[in-house]
Amino acid sequence: MTLFAAPQRRLLTTALLAGIAATFTLTAAAEPGAAGQRDPEKPYYLDTVVVKGKRDKYGERKVRSSTKMDMLVRDTPQAISVVTDQLIKDQDMDGLDDVVRYMPGISMAQGEGNRDTIVVRGVTSTADFFTDGVRDDTQYIRDVYNVQRVEGLKGANALVFGRGGGGGVINRVSKVADGADHSAASLTFGSNDRRRATGDLGAMIGDSWSARLPFMIENSNSYRDGMYIHRFGFNPSVTYQGERTSATLAFEMFQDQRAADRGVPSFNGKPLETDPSQFFGDPSRSPVQATVRSGTLTVDHELNQRASVRNVLRYTEYDKFYQNVFPSTYNAATGRVTLGAYNQATQRRNWFNQTDMLLNFTTGAIKHDLLVGTEFGRQDTSNMRMTGTFLDGNSVPLSDSIYRGRITWAQSATDSANRGQADIAAAYVQDLMTLSKQWQLIVGARHDRFKMDFTNLRNGQRLQQSNSEWSPRVGLVYKPIEPVSVYASYSKTFLPRSGDQLSSLSLTTAALDPETYENREIGFKWDLRRDLSLSTAVYQMDRRNVAVVDPVDPTKMILVDGQRNKGVEVSLAGRFSPKWNVIGAYAYQTGEDLTTGMDLAQLSRNTFSLWNRYDFTPKFGLGLGAMYRSSFYAARDLAVTLPSYTRFDGAAYYRFNKKLGVQLNVENLLDKKYWASAHSNNNITPGSPRAYNVTLSYGF
Repeated sequence: MTLFAAPQRRLLTTALLAGIAATFTLTAAAEPGAAGQRDPEKPYYLDTVVVKGKRDKYGERKVRSSTKMDMLVRDTPQAISVVTDQLIKDQDMDGLDDVVRYMPGISMAQGEGNRDTIVVRGVTSTADFFTDGVRDDTQYIRDVYNVQRVEGLKGANALVFGRGGGGGVINRVSKVADGADHSAASLTFGSNDRRRATGDLGAMIGDSWSARLPFMIENSNSYRDGMYIHRFGFNPSVTYQGERTSATLAFEMFQDQRAADRGVPSFNGKPLETDPSQFFGDPSRSPVQATVRSGTLTVDHELNQRASVRNVLRYTEYDKFYQNVFPSTYNAATGRVTLGAYNQATQRRNWFNQTDMLLNFTTGAIKHDLLVGTEFGRQDTSNMRMTGTFLDGNSVPLSDSIYRGRITWAQSATDSANRGQADIAAAYVQDLMTLSKQWQLIVGARHDRFKMDFTNLRNGQRLQQSNSEWSPRVGLVYKPIEPVSVYASYSKTFLPRSGDQLSSLSLTTAALDPETYENREIGFKWDLRRDLSLSTAVYQMDRRNVAVVDPVDPTKMILVDGQRNKGVEVSLAGRFSPKWNVIGAYAYQTGEDLTTGMDLAQLSRNTFSLWNRYDFTPKFGLGLGAMYRSSFYAARDLAVTLPSYTRFDGAAYYRFNKKLGVQLNVENLLDKKYWASAHSNNNITPGSPRAYNVTLSYGF
């Protein structure tokens, strides 16, 4: 089937290639003379000088994603949490649910066992995920085999990332060919038949080209009965590094197959007390299959010492199917659990092109770093849902909770089948002004033109939505001394009525203004030493234009203020000494649903995490950490509470020589019984009992 009609293909091709054409035009115009001879009247640029140094293990001094400029985290007027590839390796992490434990203000909900669902400052989303600054918003469970670091950027980020991200976003920074040698591989074996292999290979090819290949394959089971994880991924890239121009071409193939696990039901306002391994439903008829294929071309060109341009073009295909037979309610009188069942298929094709120009100049005593950019994109989505009908009763006894009866699948009267096309066109400008040695001011705005063409395939109804929105950003930074900064910021974003998955548009909501999110924040950042940073932030987030039923006329919707969150975040990352690396996070959060006056679900008032690694000798080290989460509500009605818990983890590291090493990771050292996450009152995931994993790593 042809994805786009001919007129649409022409329009899309023109829009997406305009940025690349501009990039190469500017490149050609700015390179030395046509014959390759240097003009003696023009500046002469020396060959690239590569400076090698030792990276901080748990800390990251600079990020680009917050402002699209390479800035010190300390000087960025925003709360930013970074988890490095070294911490990912030391803790044997494989997904974002592990990563966000060290990002204050961010947690992971259950996501029905088939997708990443983050809760950032009280805002729940399945779409606020980005890869190298480009939207990665389809529902699936992501791996971290190919990331250099994972960034949690708190607050509204629309100027850089566009719509959504009311509480913040997660951005994965990929491992790409960078001119350095990479030669590592690892094998992991552990509890519950965990089997995983990863690798990262890279090298120079000639004088100007380099290549890199991160890869992963996993075939594991779980502490949950009938659960499994089969996945693989590889992400090759090649980079050309010229005198003033560089280009990177990358491709990723990722596939994840597993059983959808929606946990256990509740009883008397708490999770049902069962063995952590007990599955309710049928894992054999709850398959999840997600395939992601993407290609990215990134071109950077230095026009001169004061101007540079970058263009990023990415195309991604997502194919996702999941089916689940899951617990619905528990009846204590009969001792039986009622079940539900449905499946859903989603296909999405994303095109995005981003063009950024950076200009440096001065006006009087003020130094300007000016960003001017555009983003064009198209997202084509189709999905269909079917409901499962139980032919032999829809409940199981508590003593035998696997369902073995017959199930048929068909669309119910309310099941969706739709197709949508979203077109995005945006322009933005941002000025980072250095007013003096102590003061910096960042001011910017983005204008988004979002158009949605939505078709309900069940009844042929076609809906259109068009939004034209401004998203401002202001931040002021004061540096009383060089390693310390104090900042205040304001930012705003919006979410169209089609929702974060572009699938919720209706005749009633199509004409309504988008939801908006405003973030106000003050913070303090202190580089205690070059490789140890402390940061704090105090914020207020307001969610507005929430659609609710008009109490006077139930046939209409009205817009009201919907949510207010307040909180304090503290984080520490880096090293106390060459032997002692540490990362810690604490968050205090409160949230109110202004439409009901009640507290928010999925929001713990207090969360804390701390991880230490101490290397006693160059060959031997130990790791020890703890995480705490206070109680939280499973759903909006506040009927079920997940109790608070504290979990301890540990690790031991030993290197036989420079190439060969082994590590032991122990999750839940004290074998604490706890409840990790929830999707609803009757979909609650038990935490893992004590688990051991051994990893053998080799560098060659």
